[in-house]
Amino acid sequence: MRVYFDSAATTQLAPEVIEAMTEAMQNEYGNPSSIHADGRKVRSVVEEARKTVADCIGSSIGEIFFTSGGTESNNTALKCAVRDLGVKRIITSTVEHHCVMHTVNRLEKEGVEIIRLDVDHLGYINYDELAQLLENGSQKTMVSLMHANNEIGTILDLERVSLLCKEHGALLHSDTVQTVGHFPIDVNKLDIHFLSCGAHKFHGPKGVGFLYMNSDAIVEPFIDGGSQERNMRAGTENVYGIVGQAKALKMAVEEMDERVTKIKSIKQYMMDKLTENFEDIKFNCPGLDNGLYTVLNTNFPANSKNEMLLMHLDILGISASGGSACSSGADAGSHVIQAIGSDKAGRKSIRFSFSHYNTFEEVDFVVNKLRQILPEIIKETATVEV
Repeated sequence: MRVYFDSAATTQLAPEVIEAMTEAMQNEYGNPSSIHADGRKVRSVVEEARKTVADCIGSSIGEIFFTSGGTESNNTALKCAVRDLGVKRIITSTVEHHCVMHTVNRLEKEGVEIIRLDVDHLGYINYDELAQLLENGSQKTMVSLMHANNEIGTILDLERVSLLCKEHGALLHSDTVQTVGHFPIDVNKLDIHFLSCGAHKFHGPKGVGFLYMNSDAIVEPFIDGGSQERNMRAGTENVYGIVGQAKALKMAVEEMDERVTKIKSIKQYMMDKLTENFEDIKFNCPGLDNGLYTVLNTNFPANSKNEMLLMHLDILGISASGGSACSSGADAGSHVIQAIGSDKAGRKSIRFSFSHYNTFEEVDFVVNKLRQILPEIIKETATVEV
């Protein structure tokens, strides 16, 4: 048996998405930039996918630009805002995804002022501190804060931040890679300029995503070379990926309530089983109804197996992670766990993340294997389903 509890890193392709992509591969082979009939046919497929994506987040079709994923979308928003929109100062946080952290680090070397907000023990920023920084700044400012943290699941009050940015004339960018397709998002209700997405987080294909760009904050191309994406992103479109993304997002939005209920029940069941079976288990995340319901970051007490815990889980058939997949070539420490102070006294944090494909039986399997790996911290009265 193999259990996949790493859906925050990537999700399995939905069968319906595979079917939609396969059909496109078989039938839509023209270049969407070609003016002949085969090209026009594929162009219509791309634009229909754009309309689907736009409808899912409440935007106009002219504000959706297809990219290779969240990393490109985040890079485009941040670097082009500096280059084209006069941004001289960026306010971000210490727990952003590496593709934002590394981008602002580079921009800092190029002379942009970068302010990194600290977070509390649950990963929340201080909104009053953000308001004060926006009020006191004289330079053109962009706020870049992720909607939900990919490691611990803390959710930003995006509406509150958007109102603060509007009040003080700041641009707002949000990495919404973990929330598009998992939470209702309507850009009509937000004063937001840039929003980033990667399709593989909601059972779509890897290598495709989109950038929402408000029509009031249009930038110049990030990738030059052709007139694709209305002169915004050169390069022949990833047609099959775009088709798969649209199908996956449409399904995610239509089935959202059902999926949320299922995933929350799995997460709660695992929290209960871990608490019942092990001493001094803690969770590096807000409560079930206050955070990203797909993520359960579990903090194990000090014991002799912690250093190799992820490897032991993998050997026993369980895929989980210690942090962001984008930083893991080795089991290095997480900057997020360090920022919230949960890396003390030999404790070990493991991220289990779920999809609607997971089952209660898989939870029992994982808890059973953890009992084999971590006998030192088993509660004497604990039992587990097998």
